[in-house]
Amino acid sequence: MERRTFLQTSLAAAAASSIPGLALAQDASQTTSQDSASAQPQPYHDTPHYNRDEILQAGSDFLGVTVEALGGAVEKIFADYGDHPTAYIAGEEASGAIGVGVRYGKGNLFMKSQAQPSHIYWQGPSIGFDTGANASRVFTLVYNLNDPMFVYRRYPGVEGSAYFIGGLGVTYQRAEGVVLTPIRAGVGFRLGASVGYMNISKKRRILPL
Repeated sequence: MERRTFLQTSLAAAAASSIPGLALAQDASQTTSQDSASAQPQPYHDTPHYNRDEILQAGSDFLGVTVEALGGAVEKIFADYGDHPTAYIAGEEASGAIGVGVRYGKGNLFMKSQAQPSHIYWQGPSIGFDTGANASRVFTLVYNLNDPMFVYRRYPGVEGSAYFIGGLGVTYQRAEGVVLTPIRAGVGFRLGASVGYMNISKKRRILPL
């Protein structure tokens, strides 16, 4: 048996060396397969994510509320989308409305896989049938994001997802599988102004479209 295996191996090696380019083609094929496998995008569930305690600590510190006050909103979000947010956004925004509303904001996107947060901006129109201006802090859990470059897009609001928990306003927005869950706290913030879409960009934009 060993003699036959050795003979087969020798014949294969001789054939590869006698046919020009065959051995190179085999090596190239193996290399291409390995490169192709390594080039596959990393699934979001393999991306380092934040746990409940990390989210509660970061959110309560940023929003200036107690862990207990934030806990109800976080538990509701976890119940709807799971306890594996891959990122969070901490920022501030201003909104206003005269029949139809607009909002502008800026903040930082934090991911465990990134040494430094990414500075981002967002803007968008909204439906708000009241009149006035508001400023609020926004703490947003982000799901299914495995690379910060994929956060830059337009996020429509999820219908029927706006609600209050513990004095905080929560909405859901989703695009291309990425889910944002803004939690707003501030003076006179309008939950109605969250109905619309949010466009995240690398630079500030004047037009909210």
